[in-house]
Amino acid sequence: MQVEIWSDVMCPFCYIGKRNFEAAFEKFTNAKNIEVSWKSFQLDPTLPEKEELDHEQYLIERKGFSKEQVKGMLNHVAQTAKNAGLNYHFDKVITVNSFNAHRLIQMAKTKGLDDAAEEQLFKAYFTDGKDIADKATLTELGKAIGLIEQEVNEALTNEIYAAKVNRDIDEAQQIGVRGVPFFVFDRRYAVSGAQPPEAFTQTLEKAFSEWREKNPEPPFELTEGPSCTPDGHCG
Repeated sequence: MQVEIWSDVMCPFCYIGKRNFEAAFEKFTNAKNIEVSWKSFQLDPTLPEKEELDHEQYLIERKGFSKEQVKGMLNHVAQTAKNAGLNYHFDKVITVNSFNAHRLIQMAKTKGLDDAAEEQLFKAYFTDGKDIADKATLTELGKAIGLIEQEVNEALTNEIYAAKVNRDIDEAQQIGVRGVPFFVFDRRYAVSGAQPPEAFTQTLEKAFSEWREKNPEPPFELTEGPSCTPDGHCG
């Protein structure tokens, strides 16, 4: 069964939502039958690749909050993150466009490393104060999850990966995603926002139960080897 997660690496609740989902997923007895994939979303595609405003100034000048509102909001989010086992340092955040980061995630996804890429980018942005639009930083983060420099360069220059990012964003609009994180279970159920682990557990169990009815387990233990399928694939 598929679980798809629309997310932006500059979204503080997306990292919290990831942790809460993981807490539920670790205890889910049928986790081996779940395929989790990450989808791109941009909260602010107008941001430049070079920081012009620090995070507080960005929220004040671009989002229209007062200084007092921003301080209260960031303190609340930092505490929520801490409750999920995360350390946010908003004073170190470099507020830049996340498109390059999403291109890296799309490359990582082709290797089955999209979850690892999300983790590295969230930590880089919210905890370590790294520039997630910078090629050198993205190369460092890509290597940390097992990509090689050539693959990172490919992600940042080949328009295939930009198209993949835009396709995810377009798909989000089509299915009605208005904010992230947004979790979709078997294209039947959705959880919006950084819900507590219990909400993810309930939805996982419900969605999987219905999926299992339509996809029963084989009545035997399977040992696989080279074979051919009707679609012409042999290997």
